Formats: sequence, structure tokens, C-alpha cells
Amino acid sequence: MSERITLHVNGIDHELPAGIDPETPLLTVLRNDLGLKGPKFGCGLEQCNACKVLIDGADVPSCEIPIARVAGLAITTVEGLGTPDNPHPLQEAFVEEQAIQCGYCASGMIIAAQGLLNRVRYPTDDEIRAALADNICRCGVYERVRRAIKMRIGRPIWEPIYEVVEGEPIPDPPVETDGPLPASLVTTPELDRWVRINPGGTITIFTGKVEYGQGIQTAVAQIAAEELDVDLARIEVAGVATGAAPDEGATVGSLSLETTGPAVRQAAAEARQHLLDLAFEELEAETPAAGLVVADGTITDPATGRQTTYWDLFAGRRFERPVTGAAAPKPAAAHRLVGRPETRLDLLAKVTGQPSYLHDLELPGMVYGRVLRPPAYDAHLVSFDEAAVRALPGVIAVVRDGRFLAVIAEREEQAVRALAAMKEQAVWDNRTALPPQDQLYDYMLAQPSRDFLVDRGTATTDPIPPRLEEEPGDRVLAATYYRPYHMHGSLGPSAAAALFQDGRLTVWAQTQGVYPQQAALAAALAMEPDEIEVIYAEGSGCYGHNGADDAAFDAALLALALPGRPVALQWMREDEHGWEPYGSAMVVKLQAALDEAGAVRAWNHDVWSFAHTTRSRPGAAGTSLVAAWHRAEPIEPFQPGPTLGNNFGEYRNADPLYAFPNRRIVTHFLAGSPLRTSSLRSLGAYANVFAIESFMDELAAAAGVDPVEFRLRHLADKRARAVVEAAAARAGWEPRTWPAGEGRGRGIAFARYKNRQAYAAIVVDLEVDRTTGAIQMKRAVIAADAGQIVNPDGLSNQLEGGFIQAASWTLHEAVAFDESGVRSQDWDGYPILRATGVPELATVLINRPEQPFLGSGEGTQPPAPAAIANAVY
Repeated sequence: MSERITLHVNGIDHELPAGIDPETPLLTVLRNDLGLKGPKFGCGLEQCNACKVLIDGADVPSCEIPIARVAGLAITTVEGLGTPDNPHPLQEAFVEEQAIQCGYCASGMIIAAQGLLNRVRYPTDDEIRAALADNICRCGVYERVRRAIKMRIGRPIWEPIYEVVEGEPIPDPPVETDGPLPASLVTTPELDRWVRINPGGTITIFTGKVEYGQGIQTAVAQIAAEELDVDLARIEVAGVATGAAPDEGATVGSLSLETTGPAVRQAAAEARQHLLDLAFEELEAETPAAGLVVADGTITDPATGRQTTYWDLFAGRRFERPVTGAAAPKPAAAHRLVGRPETRLDLLAKVTGQPSYLHDLELPGMVYGRVLRPPAYDAHLVSFDEAAVRALPGVIAVVRDGRFLAVIAEREEQAVRALAAMKEQAVWDNRTALPPQDQLYDYMLAQPSRDFLVDRGTATTDPIPPRLEEEPGDRVLAATYYRPYHMHGSLGPSAAAALFQDGRLTVWAQTQGVYPQQAALAAALAMEPDEIEVIYAEGSGCYGHNGADDAAFDAALLALALPGRPVALQWMREDEHGWEPYGSAMVVKLQAALDEAGAVRAWNHDVWSFAHTTRSRPGAAGTSLVAAWHRAEPIEPFQPGPTLGNNFGEYRNADPLYAFPNRRIVTHFLAGSPLRTSSLRSLGAYANVFAIESFMDELAAAAGVDPVEFRLRHLADKRARAVVEAAAARAGWEPRTWPAGEGRGRGIAFARYKNRQAYAAIVVDLEVDRTTGAIQMKRAVIAADAGQIVNPDGLSNQLEGGFIQAASWTLHEAVAFDESGVRSQDWDGYPILRATGVPELATVLINRPEQPFLGSGEGTQPPAPAAIANAVY
């Protein structure tokens, strides 16, 4: 019998159960045997460092190091630094700076920072960035992490990362407060589906929008607390699950606050009015109900001094009434919480390593699953020695269904080892035939396309006119811009859990929408939707349609194969990189004519792209769930066609907001992408605005006009002008008409997302190594107008992260592939921006409290590449 291993973790000796293989990775034992969920599995390859722990004070990745090598050493996880009741000063600094979006990287970041501070008491900025260089944050909060470390060492950065300025009044019509109900309330009008008064002095708010790092739960809580006149601490935002949450579709398109915010505001206002009506009767008030005073849920009649509370009146009861729109929400001037920075409700748990993610879920009797994907899209299974895998220690079941191969084991490391054995036992015939990567754009332009004229942002079936021609005296410029395939590249691999019991399937999923996920699972499994419950569990940031839906279907298939036991399913890094849907490659061709005064007289824009959304649609043939394609009785992939909507897919933001007198915008939809594609943050807007705003600088240079001035000459929208002017002012813009050629550059770019959501302008300062061509961003200034601001810190965080992620796409990222398949299988094969490449950031938020909320989560992605390109230019 082998000797039992003892680990010294967080000051306590833990004797591990007998039979654990000494080669088991430390991370697996910490998480599954000791219940320490702070360290995270990101890649299993020591490339992302989400798994870091301290070993004898040094920060070390734990995903590969065997437990036998660390027995007797002092191991510290993020839980060992501090607890929610007594956080470590470094954890407090991360909360203070809100150095988190999805937070999946936070544990590894904190441990890396502590490892640095164990070596250097007062590290420089360069030393901080170098110490974090191996830690990936896909959400892009590197700069806030640097600020948090500076705060911890007593060298805080006193200049705030953002400032809020009040926007000048604009002549837009006032926002109606007594008009039609928000769309979410039209579909789900029952007040009880939105607000519940609980015993014990709390209030639960329901929403159909899920939290994946954008801070929606905190913003919703602020809005509700504002309307109900209670302290923020009394608000609980319910988890999202089918049957319990209102159906608000999917959390996509920067629409979370824009759609659920007004619904929650109206529902909370009506709940408050109803409670005041009840209090008027209960108190026998001498003051009309509307004049009763509410302070943190306590209702007072000013005339008599008599009081009651929401909870004395209504705790545990149901409203049993619809939201009618009769109650007027507070005017902006009366707000005390909305517009104020608030610490996100979920941060303390995440920085102290509390179970927060789907990957941390523990269910009674839970077992572990892994799926073996084909080595390429069109690889067919020739043979597989199933018996050899079934004989491995801990293996409960091997699931084989056509090309779908999976294993279920008692322990996670047993499932991972069985997966490795499955790779050895499976023989494939790879028939994949992709175009050469270096010929991708020629390949795209040679494909048949379906072409549509875009009129004011909407694709139409109107006849497509010929290119606009120049007139005598015009100066004509033309340029072509390219975008490669980009990954979502979620730091935490796609995961899910499922339980099939008593004829019902329960799935815990990190989906963008529980109801669409329920419908997709039901269709693929030939089940009724009401036989499936989908419960949202937070994962790492997804940034669009990544592998999360597929993982949910994988878990469901394994649960159906093993009724009565919950199965936790997690993808490996090669699954995530090789099988997720990518953001589509694109080609944009622009042509413009400048008149004798240097103004744009004619504008031509042609864009070629594959589909930007391939998620299954109700009633449509096929499915987007990859495992369904591989089963013995496969369901064909869903084949999306062009969508004739407004600012959709490949033509999102193709129509410039500039006041050009003549424009022709045409979208060329391409079917049959060589690589799997679907929605990635900002969809086609990233490439379209990259092209438009880069071309604007080329036109400005041709006209001999400063790029800022050139944009302002062509902008009639006053809010657009305001963000351009704010960004230029904050950056200290100096007018110029031609590149300086000194190895340093400054560029500006602007867009309004979808031409109807948040406005954003970005100025980037950078340096170019004239020997190597390496680009180093030094500073970036963001100015944005997202209408009424709910939480300025959360808004700035989203704008900052969007810029950093798009900068990474621009400077580093492209999916590598050859004729036989995708070659970008890990972070070494798909490098992204690290802490050493991140500039200092400053953000200006233009608050317009009289205006509606505007979606902002994707507002900085589109202008980011052009700001960088223009700085290089």
C-alpha cells in the first residue's frame, strides 16, 4: 500500500485519501479534495496562470505540478490570504480598484501580485507588469490590477482612472415617463416575476439578464434600491433560471442595462406605489399616499408620525397584479444611488476565492466527464478501442455515439487520464480541406455572395446602384482593410453540469440565455422544453457565442447516459481553442471622393463576411450544438442566411454616422465559412469601424486637415461631437496634418455602436520600434456617452476592458490554420495582449441623466483598432 500524502495548505496539514495517484496535479486536489476553489483551471498547460498558488512564498502555477513534489512545503491559496470577513489588504485593494470583470483570473492575479511583494517591497511599474506577464486576463483589467498593487504598497495612483462630466443640454425631445411599457414588461407583465418582498428585511429582484462580468446585477440592484427607497444592502438579485426568471431572451448586443434597466425601474416604482397605498390604509394616514415618506423601507406619515415597514406590511405576500405603467419612476434630480459609483456585489467573494463559478459547483454524488473531439472539423472515426478505456481506474462509463466520444469517471483527474487514453485509442480519417491561410482574403472575394444595399443601417432588397463616381476637381482615394478570424478565447474553458432523474433533465450552464438554451437542448434531444430546467451559473467571460452552449449539450448527453448522478463536464484548452465558433474574417473596400474644399462628397463601402451569428433559431432547420453533428443520427448544422435587419452581423456600423451627402453601402454575405463562426463581441462593427476610421485619417491627410477637425467638420450629431472633443481635450490633442515620422504616434477614432447605442472616441499614444516593428501602446484616453449613468465605475471598467480586448485582437490575434485544420490549440499558438503591453488608461464619461440608458459593453471595440492604426500611420 502506498504511503499517504500530506499537504500543508493555508497553515493546516491535510492527509489526502488513500489511493490518490502521487502524480495528480496539485490544482485538482486543492479544488476537489480540499474544497479550495480559488485557484482555477484555465489551460492545464501553465500558460495562463489562473491556477497560481504560493509555494514557500513563491507564486507557482499548480495545474501541472504533481502533489508528490509539494508534500511538506508551505502552500498558500488565495483563501489563505484572507476571508470575506477578514480580507487581506491586497484583496481589499483589488476590491477598491474594482480590478475584476468576470473575475476568473483574479485568484491567479492576486497570488502573482503577492509573490511579487514577497520578493520586492516597493516594485516599480515595470516590475509589476513583468510580474504579471504570465497571467492572462481576457477581460482586460490589467491596468486596474496595477493600480491595486500600487495601492497595496502605499504608492496609490491618486488620479482616478475615470472622471464624470455632465453633458451639455441637447435639443433631443424629453424622455417620456408615462409611455408604453418597456418591452420586457410587455412579455412578462406580472409584478411578482420582478419584485418580491422577503421576510427578514430584504427584497429580491428578478431579471432575465445574466451576469458574466459586466456588472449587471449591481446596476439592477442600484436601480431597484433607488426606486424602492431602500439601502442597496437590502437588495438581492436572484439567479437566472427557466421558470423563475422573466424571459428576456439572451444577454447579448450590449442590451442588458438598456432593456432590463427600464423594466426593473418601472416594476420597482409600481411595487413602491402599491406598498404606499397599503401603508396609507394601515397607518390611517392623514397624508396622501404619494406624500408618505420612505427611508430604507420604513414608511412614515409626516402628519402623525406613525410608521410601518415594507416587511411589516407585505413580507412573504404576492402582489398578484400586472405592471401597468401607472407609477412614474423618480426624476433624475431625485436620485441618490443611480449615478453613484458602487462596489460590485460579487467582488469580495471572488477575490477571497469563494465558490462563484460553474466550475466550482459541487453536487451530491457528482462525477466528472470529458469529451474527445475529432482532431479537425471533417475527421471521421475509423476505429476506437472502447474496452481499453473502460478498464482504466475510476472510469464509470464510456459514451460512444457516432463521432461523439466521451468518458465519465469518479474523479476529475481520472477523467482527464482516460481522455488521454481515448486519444491514443481513437483512429481518425481526417478529410478536412481548408483554404491556405495566406490566401484567405482572395478566397473570400472569389466566393459567390448574396448582396444587399444598406440604407441608414438597414440591409434592404433595393437595387444596388453602381459605385458613386467622382466629379471634375474631386480627389479620389480607395483602400482595402482586412480582419482575420478571432477567438473568444475565454479564460475558463466552457463547462456545464447536468442531472437526468425521474424523466427530467436539469442543466447548469454558463449560457447567455436560459430560455434559448432550453429551447435548443429540447430540439436537439427531442424533448419537450418543460422537461428541461436550465439554471445559469456564472463562468468566465464569454464575449459572445463561445463554447458554453455546446458544453451544456455535452453535459446533457452524459447525464442521459448515466441517470441519477450529476455529471460535471469541462472542456480542455484544445477544445476551447479548436472548436469554439470564431468571429468571422472580413474584407472591407472603401472609396471616397473629396471635393475642392476637402469635404467628403461621395462614399462607397463594400464589406464581405461570413455569418456573425450561427446560434440555433426556433423553428429553423439544423442546430448549432456541435455534438449533435457528430452523433450516429446527426442533426445537420444550422445554416444561417443573411439577415435583413438594422446594423446586424457583417454590416453593423458599416453606415458611417458622418454627414456625407452621398453614400453607397453594400454588404456581401458569404455562406460556408471554412472555420466555424458565430457572434463575437461587436460582430462586424469592429472591422467596419476599423476601415471607416482608418480611411478618415487618410482622407484628412489628403485634404491637409487635422484628423480631429476633419471628423468634426463631418459630424452633425452633437453628442458625437462632444465625445470626440472630450477625448481630444483629455489627451491634450495638438492639431497636425501629416505624420511626424519619429517613431511615436497619436491616433483618434470614433463610433456610435450600432449608430444607436453608446458613443465612444479613443485617442491612443504609442511608440514603434523602427528596427523590429514592435508596437508599444503608452497611453489611451476614452470618452463615452452612454446616456444616463447608473454605476460610473462599472461603465468605465467595461469601456476600458473593451478597448484592451480589441487592442489585443488588433496587435496580436489571428486564428492560425492550415489545409488540415486549426493550429491555434493553446495560448502559445494564439498569443494575446499581456500586462506588459497595456497602456495607461483614462476615461471621460459624459453623463446625461435625462436620457435613456445606452448599451455600452461593446462601445469601445469598434474604434479601438483604428485609433491604434492611425497612431501608427
